Amino acid sequence: MTITKTKKGTELAIAIEGRVDTTTAPQLESEISDSTGGIEKLVFDFAKVEYISSAGLRVLLLAQKIMNKQGEMTVTNCSEDIMEIFEVTGFTDILTIK
Repeated sequence: MTITKTKKGTELAIAIEGRVDTTTAPQLESEISDSTGGIEKLVFDFAKVEYISSAGLRVLLLAQKIMNKQGEMTVTNCSEDIMEIFEVTGFTDILTIK
């Protein structure tokens, strides 16, 4: 998994490439924890995410909880496979997905 962060003022974009699973989720969680201070808008770019496991979903839920207190969070560019995972797990009701 590769993570690319782009910060513009109080907006942070995180582009993820690869799989977000049990092995890589801790890295993503660490990046989010280290980078969200003072952020009012968090955008995840999932254009190159191949797969997300329950561990990855847990990290997204954690990020959403952080951003509920300080701003907004959006997940963008999801593939059909990722959207299906979000729909089956009910995450389409929790996350803002564009």
